[in-house]
Amino acid sequence: MPAERFPEIQHRFPEYVFDAVGSGRVWPRAGAETLAATHQTWLRDPVSDQFLFDVFREPHAGQTWICRRDERLRLPYDAIIERTADGIPYLVPELVLLFKAKATRSKDQADFEGVLPLLDLPRRNHLRGWLELIHPGHPWLAELAG
Repeated sequence: MPAERFPEIQHRFPEYVFDAVGSGRVWPRAGAETLAATHQTWLRDPVSDQFLFDVFREPHAGQTWICRRDERLRLPYDAIIERTADGIPYLVPELVLLFKAKATRSKDQADFEGVLPLLDLPRRNHLRGWLELIHPGHPWLAELAG
């Protein structure tokens, strides 16, 4: 979500806490300074200590998302957020895969292999172009070329 709109999420869940996450570390009940220095946030139930969902606070210019890894990649939010039939928003799968490509773990590879057959040609082309820009030489490019 756009970073400046994060307080909207915080206000909707006052009974929960938000922990900042980054570099393999968790900052419980992160304050403004820690939130400003990180981009990932986990919502946690303070009673059960269970994490309920993940929020990425992203750079943006108005209604345009800016990729934090390479700001040359800029897309309108309405092009990267889709909705289920019930109206639940989600990030387009090709962009999720781009994020997973940074440090591909076995679970990320499994996600790529599971999602790739479901991507139509335009989505594959988007992913290929973004990988070429941000992660040139990534092993997934060979599979996307064919």
